[in-house]
Amino acid sequence: MALVRSAATVGAYTMLSRVLGFVRDILIAAFLGAGPVADAFFVAFRLPNMFRRLVAEGAFAAAFVPLFSRHLEAEGRESARNFAEQTLAVLFSTLLLVTLVVEIAMPWVMYLFAPGFADDPEKFGLAIEFTRLTFPYLLCMALVALFSGVLNSLYRFAAAAAAPVLLNVVLITGLVGFTDIARTPGHVLAWGVAVAGAGQLAWLAVASVRAGMPLRLRRPRLTPEVRRLLRLMVPGMATAGVVQFNLFIGTVIASLLPTGAVSYLYYADRVYQLPLGVVGIAIGTALLPNLSRKLRSGAAAAAMETQARALEVALLLTVPAAAALLVIPGPIITVLFERGVFDSQAGAATAAALFAFAFGLPAYVVVKVLSPGFFAREDLVTPLRVSLATVAANVALSLALFRPMGHVGIALATALSSWLQAVLLWVLLRKRGFLVVDARLKSRLPRMVAASALMAAALYALTRLLEGPLAGPEFDRAVALALLVAAGFGIFAILAEVTGAARFREIKEALSPRPGSGEAER
Repeated sequence: MALVRSAATVGAYTMLSRVLGFVRDILIAAFLGAGPVADAFFVAFRLPNMFRRLVAEGAFAAAFVPLFSRHLEAEGRESARNFAEQTLAVLFSTLLLVTLVVEIAMPWVMYLFAPGFADDPEKFGLAIEFTRLTFPYLLCMALVALFSGVLNSLYRFAAAAAAPVLLNVVLITGLVGFTDIARTPGHVLAWGVAVAGAGQLAWLAVASVRAGMPLRLRRPRLTPEVRRLLRLMVPGMATAGVVQFNLFIGTVIASLLPTGAVSYLYYADRVYQLPLGVVGIAIGTALLPNLSRKLRSGAAAAAMETQARALEVALLLTVPAAAALLVIPGPIITVLFERGVFDSQAGAATAAALFAFAFGLPAYVVVKVLSPGFFAREDLVTPLRVSLATVAANVALSLALFRPMGHVGIALATALSSWLQAVLLWVLLRKRGFLVVDARLKSRLPRMVAASALMAAALYALTRLLEGPLAGPEFDRAVALALLVAAGFGIFAILAEVTGAARFREIKEALSPRPGSGEAER
């Protein structure tokens, strides 16, 4: 199946990026720990990332890819290229202005995003300085999203999926090679983010040329097509804004907690983002252009079949991952981060946050798979309404849980509200007849849950047997964790085949290249 091969391409590069991301975060934990410099950098990195996801990834991709795909299917490549160039001009000029305004207003912006830092002048000043360095990353990433949308619509997924690798390579190189000559490791990281953003943009611009879709920078004009894109983006931005508001609320509340809370949530977030990125984002990225082009060509039944199989693959990979994170959060955090200035107390606090986040992992992935079902039909209003309900629940839960549970309450609120979002999207797609839960999915889902539960029980027993090595020297801990991970994979694979949760012959066939698949494999 072309979707599985495309998702595998995105997932493979995402896995590489996440592995390098872990190396990066291991170094960050060793150099920065969970102190004031770390808190300041994580806020500085989250601010442009929040706007990136608001403007570039969520709203832009959801609005741009269906329209670009329509031009490709109905009018050909030249018409699609003209539309992309018109969009490029407006996007670049608008975000350049936004970047300049935010750079000037940064001290006031920081009072909004991290009000708790104001009580610590040093941390507050570092957050302002770091964010001024990292904020141009937004402009670069918005243009990266445009080029990625173009390439993904052409079924060329590799270049866009590989681009995030560059960020991690630059940050790792900076920490290893330039920390001694910088004022703080946070300054190295902030400069690295800016350099990596420019590098990713150059990488995808070249890839677009090689794909036969070079884009020129024109004078910005609000053409009818661009106006339509903006009209579609408004509810999309609001939807993405609601999701980002959840993160914003978490950061604001965490800034009011003792030093380290922002960092604990960051490190835990990085761990559960691995399966989310490799599975959810990979499948969602491949699914949107696939659904869009099928719907544009009138193949509605094929589109629904594709989404059902996407759900099956996503849950097959995500449910056992969530079960494993619930059972062994402590060993994972200890092995990955507990060294240098990142001590055992920080490790325990981060592991508690990871445990809470893990409850929501299947929901995060299901949202990524269900949302394209609306976006491909150019319906961005329904996801907005769902997201509004989600953010209301998240705010209420965060305010209720952060006092008795601290930063763990913030993570748990995120997980619970994500389940609400997933359930509402599922119900609405089913109600409108856009989601078919066929006999195969109905049969395999409970088997996936059963196989995952048995695997989790086996992992728990193995953890008790390996208590000594897991509490020993760093090398012994790493070997013990590797054994746990390998055992988890092996046990689940056997149980999935035995219970019928998956037929790996089918997965092998889906991943195998087929004659005529062409661009879908790229």
